[in-house]
Amino acid sequence: MADFTGSDDAAVVRLDGDKALVQTLDFFTPIVDDPFAFGQIAATNSLSDIYAMGATPLFALNIVAFPKDDLPMEILGEILKGGASKAKEAGINILGGHSIDDKEPKYGLVVTGEAEADQVVTNGGAQAGDALVLTKPLGSGIIATAIKRGEASQDLIDEATAVMCTLNAEGGKLMIKHDVSAATDVTGFGLLGHLLEMCEASGVSAELHFTDLPFVDGIQSLAERGIVPGGTKRNLEHVSESVHLDPELSEVQLLMAADAQTSGGLLISIPEEKADDFISDFEGKTLFPACRIGTIKTGTDQKRISFS
Repeated sequence: MADFTGSDDAAVVRLDGDKALVQTLDFFTPIVDDPFAFGQIAATNSLSDIYAMGATPLFALNIVAFPKDDLPMEILGEILKGGASKAKEAGINILGGHSIDDKEPKYGLVVTGEAEADQVVTNGGAQAGDALVLTKPLGSGIIATAIKRGEASQDLIDEATAVMCTLNAEGGKLMIKHDVSAATDVTGFGLLGHLLEMCEASGVSAELHFTDLPFVDGIQSLAERGIVPGGTKRNLEHVSESVHLDPELSEVQLLMAADAQTSGGLLISIPEEKADDFISDFEGKTLFPACRIGTIKTGTDQKRISFS
């Protein structure tokens, strides 16, 4: 039903009857200094792919790389505790996993979930006239770079950590309730990159306005100082031929919209008449509100996204 040949977030295999098995894998290097928070972020990020498909997680397995001769094993213990805390919040157990000795720490999860086969949400169903909704603010890539350079305040680190540690479970549940057309989660390819994938998979185009996009406070000032990850710059270069960019937008604003995210929100294409109800139902479910950020349009030209 879904596999590596497309750009969906997880593999989906139909089982006997009406059920489908949904499975994903993700892991990465630390992006914050606190090992417990890193474990939480990595686990939340891995679980997100399951929620983006409208599925419910069942269990997970750890994936670990750790320099056992260079760092105290207590650090690894904190990473695993962080991951376990998010698995518990998601209502699942981590049933084991695999570890290797490596010079650079890495952590993540294999997550297995299930869904009703006829309710699996892919990124290929967006329809002209749909509203685009985003469930978390943007900016984690820029903040991670600021942390590495010692340029991030503790308040900014705390805010970004809260964003990245927020499960997309509530958004995933509401996607099924409100019969969304398509969805994906916003991660490494940034908002523009993942929206482009949705448009290409759905055979549609999209319209975005910078002033409608939610960002963590303080992101623009960091970007204006050149604190931008290389992945964000590559994202913008990658989408440049497929996005009609308003010349009024500055390079900083473009980079903010292309920022490579970790454990970002759900990007949802939903029928216009259901968007307000979704946003209303989502209110108060997490620390962050869901926001309308654009509209799905007809058209399959090379310029898939109009961004002004």
